[in-house]
Amino acid sequence: MAAHDSTGIKESALPLGAAALMRLLPARPRLLALGEPTHGEDELLLLRNDLFRQLIEDEGYRAVAMESDCLRGLVVDAYVTGGAGTLDDVMERGFSHGFGASAANRDLVRWMRAYNEHRPAPEQVRFAGFDGPLEITGAESPRQALTALHGYLAARVDPALLPCTEDTLDELLGADARWTEPEAMTDPSRSPGRSERAVALRVLADELTSLLATQTPQLLPAGSREDWHRARLHARTAVGLLRYHHGMADPAPSRMTRLLGVRDAMMADNLLALADRGPTLVFAHNSHLQRHRSSMRIWDHPLLEWWSAGALAAAHLGEEYAFVAMALGTLRHQGVDTPPPDTLEGRLYELPDHRTLIDPAHLTTALAAATLARRESPWFGYAPLDPGHVTDWQGVVFVKDVPRVPVA
Repeated sequence: MAAHDSTGIKESALPLGAAALMRLLPARPRLLALGEPTHGEDELLLLRNDLFRQLIEDEGYRAVAMESDCLRGLVVDAYVTGGAGTLDDVMERGFSHGFGASAANRDLVRWMRAYNEHRPAPEQVRFAGFDGPLEITGAESPRQALTALHGYLAARVDPALLPCTEDTLDELLGADARWTEPEAMTDPSRSPGRSERAVALRVLADELTSLLATQTPQLLPAGSREDWHRARLHARTAVGLLRYHHGMADPAPSRMTRLLGVRDAMMADNLLALADRGPTLVFAHNSHLQRHRSSMRIWDHPLLEWWSAGALAAAHLGEEYAFVAMALGTLRHQGVDTPPPDTLEGRLYELPDHRTLIDPAHLTTALAAATLARRESPWFGYAPLDPGHVTDWQGVVFVKDVPRVPVA
């Protein structure tokens, strides 16, 4: 293969840091999202920690949102803002998807608590999970979200306005095990999501959410704004979970596409709520944060496509949503070796530095005459970048070689 000119690629490379990243943006976005191409690699998470610390200390960001259960995230937020408890307990109870086992996530939580220790509440950095209470193999019961929402309203509004009692909710919810049935993800008939009780719960969740909205002028003076924000989170989660369970019970061929879309819509709603509160740093898989349609193959299904949380948030926020994609060269312990030279990662692999920030505008110019193939990954857990989407990114973080880092 003939050699190609790498001068343009080198001109697009910048030292990785918050100051260089902010220069790529027209203004500080309300949501600044950093994606990762694979989960579970602490080398990438340590890079995230370094960048997020700089953005918090130098650029005024005051919240960190991660692809983790939004209700569990309340445990982490309470801890980093000075709450009681131990770091071990917070890492066990405050994360979903096994992310609490990560040494890098542990370091981030420890640093956030230390950063907040002597700062007044308005200057503290908050933590949020923005995923629903979902795993790829199932979903949680809506009990926690529904009962918390009901309890908040019952303590503050005229009882005559409540659409039901707590006992009614408990009776309709039944045993949590029926909601978390493992077989329901592959067998719609095992899901309770379209039962008479589930339909009644969806109506009540809608009524409780409406009551929360219509009584806001009374609710805010009656308690803290923080409690009101938490009630809104519980309302979004209750409605979203019941919608997700309804989709799990659908036998139609479009079932999985719908579930993926519902999940990312829940993510987007949480991100937009965070953006309303202040500038927020976001971290998740590239596929959840990109502006274009996401796609994946799962089990024996054909290619599934849906709009990501990033695409939905960007549709609302425009330039106040910024997405920085992350790419890697090698991940040899997973069988991902040196990228072919005719791929985007292959061109970036020629750069000398281990970690590099790439300016997409310069990169687009440098690649204008090139025909690049999308890299094929031998391992399902790593998703290469699509060279056709360079113009959708506000930056690219490239890590040349990712070594195996032991998990704590």
